[in-house]
Amino acid sequence: MPTTRRRGGNTAASRSGQSTLSFGGKSRVTKPSATSARSQKTKDLEPISASVTSTEEVSEPEQVPVAPSEPSKPHVAELAVRQQAREEIRQPLSEEDQKAIKITEQELQRYWKKEEEKRRGPRVHQEDLSLHEKILRHFDLSSQYGPCIGIARLKRWRRANMLKLNPPIEVLAVLLKEKYTVKQRAYVDELLS
Repeated sequence: MPTTRRRGGNTAASRSGQSTLSFGGKSRVTKPSATSARSQKTKDLEPISASVTSTEEVSEPEQVPVAPSEPSKPHVAELAVRQQAREEIRQPLSEEDQKAIKITEQELQRYWKKEEEKRRGPRVHQEDLSLHEKILRHFDLSSQYGPCIGIARLKRWRRANMLKLNPPIEVLAVLLKEKYTVKQRAYVDELLS
């Protein structure tokens, strides 16, 4: 049988002088309705409209011309990534580099076709991109090879390879075939800066 409370004046709330909460209809708390907020807004606007007369002119806010960003000056992050890429390209060719140089376009297409088969649907937002750019963006978004922000793609690939994360050799092939034409900065990194 459940225990019942005694309703005497000897409760803890009455002894400490603390008031008790009442859940009855008299102590109901509600939010202000939308009509009262709307009427408050109109009340706030009345003095402004009353103070402006038809003979007075209301000045329009001044517009400050926005200076266009100079496209000739690259971003600081872009400069750092370019420097990393130059240093990586200067390094002597390793075994992986030599294997990657021998990869043909047909092998790259087969690699991409396998990657596409892993997906449920086609990448409709990448229809206008080249095969090489698709491969590089896929590598950029593959988090298992480490972060792609603030690091050159070639340096990221070599770091992942050094850590035995098995990055795709096809990515290295694209990076080495187009050393100077492909962007070494990840697309996500460009979006974030």
